[in-house]
Amino acid sequence: MVKLGLDSVPRPYGIMKLPLVFLTGVLALGQVAPVAAQQRLATNRVSCTDAKALVKQDGDVVLATGPGQSERIVADRGYCEISEIAELRFVPTRDNPQCPVGYRCKAPEFEDWNGN
Repeated sequence: MVKLGLDSVPRPYGIMKLPLVFLTGVLALGQVAPVAAQQRLATNRVSCTDAKALVKQDGDVVLATGPGQSERIVADRGYCEISEIAELRFVPTRDNPQCPVGYRCKAPEFEDWNGN
């Protein structure tokens, strides 16, 4: 007579991976939560030079561009999805109402390809 141990009991596929997947998800959320909680830089409180330097240094930032308005600004096209284009973005700063702070990633429209 052969005795069967616990190792020979068939288990549903993936049940052993469940704790690892759960732990990975918890760790990922732990990394994302502090980023989401960060305050956004209010562009009207800094100089144009400082705002441009922040975008250049970080590469990808979310700026508060007005009351209740925020926008993702990137340093160059490399931060956009492959299907997006980089459009120069002007935002109001303390010393310049039209500061060319960086780029906004956006889906191209017909006019972008037509040259108008």
